[in-house]
Amino acid sequence: MTKLLHIDSSVLGPHSVSRRLSAAIVDRLRHTTPGLEIAYRDLTAAPLAHLSGTHLAAAQGNLPSDPLLQQELAAGQAVLEEFLAADILVLGAPMYNFSIPSQLKAWIDRILIAGKTFRYTAQGPQGLAGNKRVIVALSRGGYYGQGTPTAALEHLESYLRGIFGFIGVTALEFIAADGIQVGPEHREKALANALEAVSQLQAA
Repeated sequence: MTKLLHIDSSVLGPHSVSRRLSAAIVDRLRHTTPGLEIAYRDLTAAPLAHLSGTHLAAAQGNLPSDPLLQQELAAGQAVLEEFLAADILVLGAPMYNFSIPSQLKAWIDRILIAGKTFRYTAQGPQGLAGNKRVIVALSRGGYYGQGTPTAALEHLESYLRGIFGFIGVTALEFIAADGIQVGPEHREKALANALEAVSQLQAA
């Protein structure tokens, strides 16, 4: 059975473009892939704690006695296991101040684990999660394509490409809605184009 993990990170709830796109992607795959098993995680509704020195010390074997920290470590382990078990990841990722939401960064910090999703070798780091299909639903308020005045500020797609490439996922699929804050017409056109791209996605 194919397992799909659906992650949302927008703080805008029903007003979020990235949430609408990620839901459309999951719906498309649900209808084209019989028996698809879907797990959902909302990083805003149930945020992970940001990394602290105590978290890093625990990763080195210094387990905390604080019950709250133990819960946070257990949550981080659950997130990692959930990611490792998934065959497909559908990720809703809006651009906030030219980069990813902090809630999404906290999630990424839980899945980039040496020995689990990558390892260091004499030839350099080697990704261990390259067998996954990753589809990212992006939303950006402006335009950041090559040649635009703000291209150098694009640290959303470029960051995610780097992160997932590091753990071995190189065949990333991006569906983007750009210019959604430029004006209502731009928003509707961007959303329509992105939803059309969703309708063309191949089955799992």
